[in-house]
Order: sequence, then structure tokens, then C-alpha cells
Amino acid sequence: MAFSQVITTLLFALAIARISPSACQTVEGKVSCTDCADNYDFSGIKVSVKCEGVKNLAMATTEDKGFSQVDLPSDQTKPPSVNCFTKLLGGPNTNLYASKKNLVSQIVKGKEKNTYTISTPLSFFTSCPQNTECKAANYNQFGSSKTFDLPLPREWGLAPSSFYVPFFPIIGIP
Repeated sequence: MAFSQVITTLLFALAIARISPSACQTVEGKVSCTDCADNYDFSGIKVSVKCEGVKNLAMATTEDKGFSQVDLPSDQTKPPSVNCFTKLLGGPNTNLYASKKNLVSQIVKGKEKNTYTISTPLSFFTSCPQNTECKAANYNQFGSSKTFDLPLPREWGLAPSSFYVPFFPIIGIP
């Protein structure tokens, strides 16, 4: 009985020795609003992190004070690149207006070990700034989804004809 406990303990110790602690590298940042009230709720604003040579993209959502934290994207085969950028993507309910220089920031080494931060602040407006022409996309409107539908008798038990012919083919010689 004691022999099996010793073997089990050795196998458990061997399994734990093979597990290497991950050196998780995190990016911390903050977004700010230039024309908002002091008690503005920043929660839900999306920020992405992209590193050079890495296919993965990391996404973070800000907290109510504008802080965000996300793990630095990396492939399993190679360590994270030093050339990484963070980008302000958008808010949950309103359009965000930002200049190009305030939209993207380079990631630099932070004060603590395995911690990175943004080099320039990510800031935005909630309304279009004066003396500029803003063309924000309205994401709340959708185009018409009306399709062509032939009147098939219900007795046939078929799906609507738009399921079979979703487009009109162009017939003819150009």
C-alpha cells in the first residue's frame, strides 16, 4: 500500500515539474474623453492590441473609469514582438469621434515586470468637433432585406422561393 502511494506521489511531482509557469505579459491602458462630463461612464469601449508578426488580435473592454487590461497577443511558437500597437475601436451605444493621432498608440514597457502600457493617450469626442467634417457611420440602420418571392401554393409544402433563387442570374452574352 505504501509503495503505491510513493509511486503516485512521484508521478504527481513529475507531472507538476513539466508544467512551466506562464509569463503572461499584460497591456494596461486608459481611454479619455475630451468633451465629456466628469462622471462619464467609459464602460464597454472596445480597444484592440495587435503585434507585428503575430496573427492573433487581443481585444479589451474598458471599465467605468476608462481603464483596460489585456494579455499581449502572441503565437505559441514565438515570443511577443516588441512592435505592438493599440487602437480605439468604438463604444457600445454612441459614435466616437477621434483624430488619427489619438486613435492609435504604440505599446511601451511599463514599470513592473511583464507589464506594458500605451505611449500616448487614446482620446475621443462624443460629438463632432467644430470646424471639422464628420462622417460617422450609422450602425443602427440596416438595408432592406426584401427578396423576390414567387407565390408558391402552401399545399406544396415548400419553403419560400427566395430560399431557392436568392438572386437573378444575368443571362446573355456580353
